Amino acid sequence: MAAPGGSEPVKPEKDRKFVEALSRGLDVLRAFSQGSVILGNQDIARLTNLPKPTVSRMTYTLTKLGYLSYNPVLEKYQLSSGVLALGYAYVSNLKVRQLAKPYMDEFARRTNMSVGLTCRDRLHMIYVENRLPPEASLLRMEIGLKLPMSTTSAGRAYYCAVSDQARKVLADSMAEKYGPEAWPAIKEGLDRAMEDFKEYGFCLSEGEWDRNINSAGVPVRLQDGTIMALTCAAPSYLISGEKLRESIAHQLAMLGSDIESLGV
Repeated sequence: MAAPGGSEPVKPEKDRKFVEALSRGLDVLRAFSQGSVILGNQDIARLTNLPKPTVSRMTYTLTKLGYLSYNPVLEKYQLSSGVLALGYAYVSNLKVRQLAKPYMDEFARRTNMSVGLTCRDRLHMIYVENRLPPEASLLRMEIGLKLPMSTTSAGRAYYCAVSDQARKVLADSMAEKYGPEAWPAIKEGLDRAMEDFKEYGFCLSEGEWDRNINSAGVPVRLQDGTIMALTCAAPSYLISGEKLRESIAHQLAMLGSDIESLGV
């Protein structure tokens, strides 16, 4: 399980300090981030691979604590305000988000691109900030939106910035998730991103997450060791892959360095 800031998965065998029940409860909450906003116990059991009796106990407890609400007509659950309060507390206290905003606004204005700041959650990246150029309505990424690590520039930037050991853990997890048919193509994209990162300091996703979107990503390392990812994105008809690679991505790398220099 990973913290929002991107710590490595931690579930060591026979760890007496590890609370299995808490881990399962959080897995139940995470199930609601996989597309559906309302789920029954059977849906949650399928998504989490937990036994249905365990899921029933978890949803009952989480409802009592205010993290889920129950719809008696549909006989299903949805996230409640308790989860929102936790998420808001994290985002509102994220100092880098506040300090980076004016820099991101200027970059968005100058390049006419959406600029995002993301953190890792398991094999996804989550938006904690998104800034748009003036009068723009495209690529508005809501705070809390999750993107796959495998094919996005944000995820690739994070993947390339971590240690070799952490990268292997991520690669093994993605290989298991996507299976032998999809994984080779995904791994090829990650390897290509690693080559770009080593040579230029940025990663690209040109139509690989969304065929109509070109984006670049760079890591941002905070003083506490947390790695986040800064991205810029635009429809491919506005920003070509060539312009992104030859000019804008380099500017994004400089922006990432500027944010790191803020000392957060």
